[in-house]
Amino acid sequence: MSTVVFAALIAFSLYLALRSRRGHSGQSVHDFFVASRQFGTAFVFFLTAGEIYSIGTMVGFPGGIYAKGPTYGIWFLGYILLAYPVGYFIGPKYWEAGKRHNAITLADLFKGHYKSRGLELVVACASILFLIPWGELQFTGLAAALKGLGWHVDPIWLILVCAALAFTYIAISGVRASAYIAILKDILMLLAIVVTGVAVAWKVGSVHEVFDTASRQVSNTMTAPQLRFSMSTMLFQSLGFYMMPFAAQGFFTARGPNTIRRTQIAMPLYMLMYPFLVIASYYAINANLKLASPNDAFFAAAVHLLPDWLLGLVAAGAALSGLLVLAGICLAIGPIVTRNLMPNLPETRQKRAAKYVIVAYLILSIVTTLLTPNLMLSLINTTYYGVTQFLPGVLILLAQRRVRPAAVAAGIVSGQALAMILYLNHVDFGGINLGLVCLVVNVLVVAIVHLLMRPSKRYAMS
Repeated sequence: MSTVVFAALIAFSLYLALRSRRGHSGQSVHDFFVASRQFGTAFVFFLTAGEIYSIGTMVGFPGGIYAKGPTYGIWFLGYILLAYPVGYFIGPKYWEAGKRHNAITLADLFKGHYKSRGLELVVACASILFLIPWGELQFTGLAAALKGLGWHVDPIWLILVCAALAFTYIAISGVRASAYIAILKDILMLLAIVVTGVAVAWKVGSVHEVFDTASRQVSNTMTAPQLRFSMSTMLFQSLGFYMMPFAAQGFFTARGPNTIRRTQIAMPLYMLMYPFLVIASYYAINANLKLASPNDAFFAAAVHLLPDWLLGLVAAGAALSGLLVLAGICLAIGPIVTRNLMPNLPETRQKRAAKYVIVAYLILSIVTTLLTPNLMLSLINTTYYGVTQFLPGVLILLAQRRVRPAAVAAGIVSGQALAMILYLNHVDFGGINLGLVCLVVNVLVVAIVHLLMRPSKRYAMS
């Protein structure tokens, strides 16, 4: 029965994707990737939330609570909440800059403001590099989620089906399909999480017993280095939250600045689902459920408590959570290649070329997921280390200030290279997030190089 419900909901998502195409059959490249900047509050809200609350919400967060206790959740919840005020102020600026430079990608903004081909290439290549492990995370999470629900299928088939679905969504109508599917995805994900949490409370009669028993098996204390890590990570990742290339692209779909402000005000409502995830994780500890991995915590509780048909709903919610983020990554990487790495490609050919790029990216992600999962997953943390280094350059262009593009490029490359070196060599700063240290170095490099370079004629005349 769970398979029937799952298949029906996935089929309904395909129907929504087809429906999103109505009235937009002859899409331009701007309509395909940023909906011609026509989305209202509801669509921007669900699209943005769909890219934020991914498969990691149902896999990574409960798994971290199960393995490391409630202290793990402090920085996870904290940085998301802190990011929304950042988005409230910079989101409208993103939109205005995007309209000013006719931008589709984050690299388009850098190209439009700094008028530098070199800086455009740095941002474009870095965006692709640091999004590759993020995409593989979605494939790995999808396989883990569906296996955790008792679907004993070879991972290669699960990954291939997920890749085919992600490409189908994109091919139908680009970002419009993602926006329609995001509504279904959010409903299913919230239902799955809340229903599982309520089932735990119904089963045990009182969640106090669950928390009491689990607290004896996981640590509720926080050391000084852990506290420093939590606080510095909250700050660092909240600043980098909207430096993700697909996040910037999501802002470009909005009808106007006020649309973005309204979505950011309402976004914290999603945080209400996290207590239910904690309850499910603690139940997995309390009931001594046998897990192949801590990442199975939420799904093990669901399998143990929910009827078969509801498991189909949980599986569909998990699948769409990963697929939507995967589609968002593809919609970001496609135009980066066709617009920023291939600047002479006419707009009339960019959409078709981007589809080929997306297919190539999905194949690459499948191969790396299957052949080198440990190598690639070790780079997951560096996604934030990398993309957050765009922050100084983004703030400068949003403020419409003139800083030499070579200085911004030097800062980005220095921060990213240093972050990779420190991360791979396991350098510790007493618990301080190393990405924050590298961001400070980035800012210093930008300032020093800008001051040391002799002013060009263009700057001298401005």
